[in-house]
Amino acid sequence: MSDAVLRCSQLSFSWPDDTPVFEDLSFTVGAGRTGLVAPNGAGKSTLLKLIAGELRPTAGSVTVSGVLGHLPQTLPLTGGLTVAEVLGVDAVIRAIDAVESGDVAEEHFTTIGDDWDIEERTRAQLDRLGLGHLALDRRLSTLSGGQIVSLGLAAQLLKRPDVLLLDEPTNNLDADARGRLQDVLTDYSGCLLLVSHDRELLDRMERIAELDRGELRFHGGNFTAYEETVRAEQEVAEKNVRNAEQELKREKRELQQARERADRRASNAARNLKNA
Repeated sequence: MSDAVLRCSQLSFSWPDDTPVFEDLSFTVGAGRTGLVAPNGAGKSTLLKLIAGELRPTAGSVTVSGVLGHLPQTLPLTGGLTVAEVLGVDAVIRAIDAVESGDVAEEHFTTIGDDWDIEERTRAQLDRLGLGHLALDRRLSTLSGGQIVSLGLAAQLLKRPDVLLLDEPTNNLDADARGRLQDVLTDYSGCLLLVSHDRELLDRMERIAELDRGELRFHGGNFTAYEETVRAEQEVAEKNVRNAEQELKREKRELQQARERADRRASNAARNLKNA
């Protein structure tokens, strides 16, 4: 997954009422953990949906190398689904069960493909996220909000994605579940682009992408390092403003002094002319 790349080229998007969100936005994100930060309403979730293909850009293009996984902030799931259905493994498990029962129809082997170990991989992924006790036929309606979020993440990870988009993945998670998620993401070796307000999770990132007025700026290091960089930039900017203000005051003072000297010379010239 070290070659995983996400690229947006001259990406533009506007809402149906022609309100612009992005215009000619271009950037590349490679392998590693990137946290996407911006004020609320700046378009973070919209950008992830554009990358995932859930929204169509008005111009430009999105290129994703390999398999894409996307965990949106609001999961489009219904309570009647089973754990296996949410994970997307139900059809493969049924096909394996059929083959093991003696049904060797070609369609079962087509469904299984290379996923003969799907149940073991599923169990391992659920265990990592603290969901190992869940039966695969359990209904979603019996799970907590935090369990559903973790289950949604497990579903994306089971795809073995090269590029993974996560939108507020710690919503509804307790401290233990957040810790497990952080560990899972730390071990992830692909291209991760994460939207979150979780300071602790953002400090697990390797770089921070700041979305500001339709432009993306990258900062090396985690969120704490990003804050320090922004604070230093603000201090420099404030110092430059103070220096500019002082320079302006000096120039105004010198201008006033020049006017006063000119006035005195004019007054002296007038008196000299009168006395001549």
